[in-house]
Amino acid sequence: MEEALVIAAHGSHLNAESSTPTFSHADTIRATGAFDEVREVFWKEEPSFREGLRTVDAEEVYLVPLFISEGYFTEQVIPREFRLDEWDPEMWDSDGTSATHATLTADDTGQTVHYCGPVGTHDSMSDVIVQRAKSVTDDPDVGEGFGLAVVGHGTERNENSAKAIEYHAQRIGEMDRFDEVQALFMDEDPEVDDVTDYFESEDVVVVPLFIADGYHTQEDIPEDMGLTDDYRTGWDTPETVDGHDIWYAGAVGTEPLMADVVLERAADAGADVSGAIEQVREETGNGNPATGD
Repeated sequence: MEEALVIAAHGSHLNAESSTPTFSHADTIRATGAFDEVREVFWKEEPSFREGLRTVDAEEVYLVPLFISEGYFTEQVIPREFRLDEWDPEMWDSDGTSATHATLTADDTGQTVHYCGPVGTHDSMSDVIVQRAKSVTDDPDVGEGFGLAVVGHGTERNENSAKAIEYHAQRIGEMDRFDEVQALFMDEDPEVDDVTDYFESEDVVVVPLFIADGYHTQEDIPEDMGLTDDYRTGWDTPETVDGHDIWYAGAVGTEPLMADVVLERAADAGADVSGAIEQVREETGNGNPATGD
């Protein structure tokens, strides 16, 4: 039986670059030959979620949300738009960071859909955050002497938004790789505006847990941290703020290793992609996972 991978992402009508990481990760996975078909679908771009299953011929589909947290989009919008009428959030049996997968039948097409949890709460995302720190510092051994800030949006409307950030900050902290690890937020305490207040380390890597670079990662966060007074003039990497060298990495979702997390989600749902996972890790410079998973 043919198998397809469908990656569901938010997209944007306003930011043309919003979908770029999705296409890039899909291309990486497509090149491995792990699936008969690989498709990208979006909430705010074409092809839309509503058309998602109709873009593939395969009878068996692995549906992976390219979202950071569990919540409105992953629990309501995607299942509704893909017509997964049997869906119930309880199928994931999750506390907000432990979503697994559920196997359902699409009401209109009859396809078998393995609906996976979002990439942002998968354990392998911790590896991507560390890899992002390596990329921005150009140091494969980065850690000793460095602090690491994992930054999220945060919102009182969805408690799971903060849970994903805190989850990965805790996991990376337990590696004892960085001298300090802190979860920071844009819209709740502790705030990224005060990043230097939370670290004693002179060097701090800041990694935003966002899928794509956009308004928040390229304008709000750099200005809020004091990297620049005007994002249009840019900033140095590292940029010195209050006696600390801030290495700002930009959105974690732009890191090539993100393709591995998508594959890991599909593997957890039963896809035979172990060879593809190994290939992606080797090609993205992370043949040895940071977390030891």
